[in-house]
Amino acid sequence: MNIKLDYGEGRVEVSIDDNNLLDVLENEPVKPLSNIRDRLIKGYRSPIGSPPLPELISGKKKICIVISDSTRAVPTDIILGTLLPEIESYGIEKDLITILVATGLHRPNTTEELTKMIGREVVDNYRIVNHDARSRGSCDHIGKTGRGTPVIIDKVYVESDFKILTGLIEPHFMAGFSGGRKAICPGISYMDMFKHFHGPAILESPDATNAVLNGNPFHEESTEIAKMAGVDFIVNVTINKNKQITGIFCGDLEDAFYAGAGFCKSSSTFEIEKQADIVLTSGGGYPLDCNLYQSVKGMVGAMPAVKDGGMIIIAAKCAEEIGSEEFVELLLSEDDLDKFMGKISSPEFFTIDQWELEELVKVRKKADIYLYSDCLNSCSYNIPSSSLILVDSIDKAISAGLEKYGPNATISVIPEGPYTIPVFKKR
Repeated sequence: MNIKLDYGEGRVEVSIDDNNLLDVLENEPVKPLSNIRDRLIKGYRSPIGSPPLPELISGKKKICIVISDSTRAVPTDIILGTLLPEIESYGIEKDLITILVATGLHRPNTTEELTKMIGREVVDNYRIVNHDARSRGSCDHIGKTGRGTPVIIDKVYVESDFKILTGLIEPHFMAGFSGGRKAICPGISYMDMFKHFHGPAILESPDATNAVLNGNPFHEESTEIAKMAGVDFIVNVTINKNKQITGIFCGDLEDAFYAGAGFCKSSSTFEIEKQADIVLTSGGGYPLDCNLYQSVKGMVGAMPAVKDGGMIIIAAKCAEEIGSEEFVELLLSEDDLDKFMGKISSPEFFTIDQWELEELVKVRKKADIYLYSDCLNSCSYNIPSSSLILVDSIDKAISAGLEKYGPNATISVIPEGPYTIPVFKKR
């Protein structure tokens, strides 16, 4: 069987012998919504769990709209294309509106990237600020959570008197689902906060995983932080594999988000009955597979579908190579993963991006990881084999798996990577 995996801005094709193929995990096609502009405006005026936007925003003087950065496939141009004119139709001038890019700990977005994300007209006519998680001076301390996390949030947001979060609801390997509260935590949080909500005390919970909200400590902590920072309105959407909008969820921070998460769960999980010896997956294609850091999500997403001691083969473009300097240093220097986990378990130890290697370790403890990336293959990085093995073709990785597990080894394929979450069929 020939199967195409999402890869960069295109796809890569692989051939699997029918005798080995166990499952192809693909979401049921979700039809895109029609009349998107009208539906968004209806969402602003008849929101979920909230008074209408015009009623809420009346008389406000400092409007902050938080948007996702370029690593997310959010149709921000479509959202802002209706949201900005709608707000201005209430008599609010352009110069009262600031667009804050929720970069988390990622690098700032360039003007070129912003133009691609939200359009030249918005870039030229509105104040746009990239959140800087490393700048203490650009953030305000507003309190502490019940778990002891210091809440230090971007000043632009804190000082605004009306706060709107936009974003995409999709499966997330730590938070259960992206969207809603994640625009604040980690989107516009100060770097010291990551020690807490991205620390082992939260991330080692079995409930801090894809498609789980109940009992998920990451979700609980980020929700508490968002409530402390204040959220007046959210505009969240879901999309299908063609990046078309399939659902619009506007209104209250929690009510609208939970409605969207429920819809997303119904369309993004795939029931399996058996685990495979080998799981072939992807990093989700552009923009999610922009680097190895982001592509870990595809590895984690495949875990439920693979046997203990099995193999995960992931295709990820990684056009921006590995990721931040901190993650590059961690990945290349930590060749003893047990020792690394011992280090981060100590309260005295913390380093930026340790959580992403921690997630990779979770995968590696269950299965071997083989990565196909033409971009990383052309680089000179010496990634320790204890973490993953780079291959110059998917066929070679499959051959290695068949040699290890035998010619009758079972193979499951997840073409869309982290956008499809395997779950065991309930009996």
